[in-house]
Amino acid sequence: MTNQPLKQLQARLTSIIRGKEEAVKMATVTFLGQGNLLIEDVPGVGKTTLAYALAKSIDCSFQRIQFTSDLLPSDIIGVSVFNQEVREFEFRPGPLFANIVLADEINRTNPKTQSALLEAMNERRVTVERRTYRLPEPFMVIATQNPMEYQGTFPLPESQLDRFMMHIRLGYPAPQYERQAVLEQSGFDFLDRLEPVLTRQDMLRMQAETEAVLTEESIVDYLLAIVGETRRHEMIRLGVSTRGAQFFLRAVKALAYHEGRDYAVPDDVKDLAPLVLGHRIILKTRKYISDAVGVISEIVDKIPVPV
Repeated sequence: MTNQPLKQLQARLTSIIRGKEEAVKMATVTFLGQGNLLIEDVPGVGKTTLAYALAKSIDCSFQRIQFTSDLLPSDIIGVSVFNQEVREFEFRPGPLFANIVLADEINRTNPKTQSALLEAMNERRVTVERRTYRLPEPFMVIATQNPMEYQGTFPLPESQLDRFMMHIRLGYPAPQYERQAVLEQSGFDFLDRLEPVLTRQDMLRMQAETEAVLTEESIVDYLLAIVGETRRHEMIRLGVSTRGAQFFLRAVKALAYHEGRDYAVPDDVKDLAPLVLGHRIILKTRKYISDAVGVISEIVDKIPVPV
């Protein structure tokens, strides 16, 4: 199965985010699976560039929200304003009403504002004063998070972490790519001039085709065995939820589709397990996501692979 628009998208993104092919691939897989992406890393390694380049390459609207300690939920969702002419309140949408929303440094704001994203991330809609507003399709939140040891951070609650399909790190670029970035100092001007390589309808079509990817019962059983083990493991206090298992299956389908297959294989499950499940579990002793990812990898290694 060949998908030329998807290949063009991947080529475009890797030409901008150099040396980070795996991170670019997983961002694309998350979008195909209709999920949200959490990127945890230090400032200045290309997280915003990745989000903006993805939006510009797909002819999607893009909004960046800088999360700070004084940000309010209405600053994200929008607010109702009284219209003197018609003598009634009108809803004025906030920056959340875009196809791709970058929630920059999401853990620098307070929990009340963080929770304003929950309905949008899970149901693709928001409710304001008992009225529900649909968000544009396709829709994706890309959130960046500073490492928890940084000053002025609020840990994301488990309910919010569970709404991210995938958690990745970009990391510092390799020396040769960092040299190019320093010499070019291109900023965002060149991104503004980018022409899309596919349309919103292309992405919606590919998302629908992703949902149709075949997953045999043995693949689903393998996936659920890994999920079930997270609930029994001696080092884990809180295992993966049913929502997490659903996201896991959608991500597996998306990876298979990205690789040009209309069926999933066990390697799709193995490759994605640490990225999809690592941020969903709570360990009894350790507290960092990187520690949890290691435990997930150990679980995957001991679960028999279906033949």
